Amino acid sequence: MSQISCWIIYNGNLPQKKFMDFARWTASAARKKGIKPTIIKNNDLLVSFKKGTPFLAGRLKEERPDFVLFGDKDIFLARQLENQGIPVFNSADSIEICDNKSRMYQTLANHGILFPKTIIAPKVFGELYDDSHYATVIKEIGFPMVVKEAYGSFGMQVHLVQNEVELLALMKILKNTEYVFQEMVVSSYGRDVRINIVGGKAVASMLRYSDTDFRANVSFGGKTEPYTPTREQEELAAACAEAAGTAFAGVDLLFGEDGTPIVCEINSNAHIRSIFDCTGIDVADDMMNHILRTIQS
Repeated sequence: MSQISCWIIYNGNLPQKKFMDFARWTASAARKKGIKPTIIKNNDLLVSFKKGTPFLAGRLKEERPDFVLFGDKDIFLARQLENQGIPVFNSADSIEICDNKSRMYQTLANHGILFPKTIIAPKVFGELYDDSHYATVIKEIGFPMVVKEAYGSFGMQVHLVQNEVELLALMKILKNTEYVFQEMVVSSYGRDVRINIVGGKAVASMLRYSDTDFRANVSFGGKTEPYTPTREQEELAAACAEAAGTAFAGVDLLFGEDGTPIVCEINSNAHIRSIFDCTGIDVADDMMNHILRTIQS
């Protein structure tokens, strides 16, 4: 029986060490399971077409893998791999849902999942600026208000606005950027819970908190501690992962005023070092176990 092989794809244009760290970490987990991993930059696999037939151009000469662990958001590449019959984790569709916050919240709403009151900003073309709807937004959501750009990770591109002046100034800056207006969950200021879901089950969890920022992200100086989620939190996080179609995800939950968990967002490409440093749990092992069960079933 031949050895199972996989490609681990990361973005070759991102210089931050955390992305290569994820690739190496998951490659190590693969080797422990007897899987042969090959780490590949997304820009070494070019989505190409010839005579109406898709193929991958580039420098790679590796044989077709048994599966791909896709640690990137290059949706077209992920879908091209799927179209060639290669299992991709996470799937292109699930990555696309999680990558665009507008689509993510619309998906959650379609499944009746609780998240803060949200309004998707209308589509704006070119360098035009549109504030015709701001009065409605203020009436529906009020202040303080969180404005989230549709694309962004690690708490970046997330803004807190306290009044009408700040809101209009930010809208003028964002212009045609896709973004959403969202109710600020004051009871969860600077606090959230990250739950890693693998195969529909919670495998690790940590509390994130900040004394200096409304965002609890570690990238913004947030601190972490191990956390035992309630059954309600676990079930909500699992429901989010299922709604988005992810095999594994990092789900961030907020604390409602009465303790009710509220979804902040779903991360299909959650980095796993911080939760390992906090809890000692290697989520990569669970990810590989789940993938093996899936492709061998």
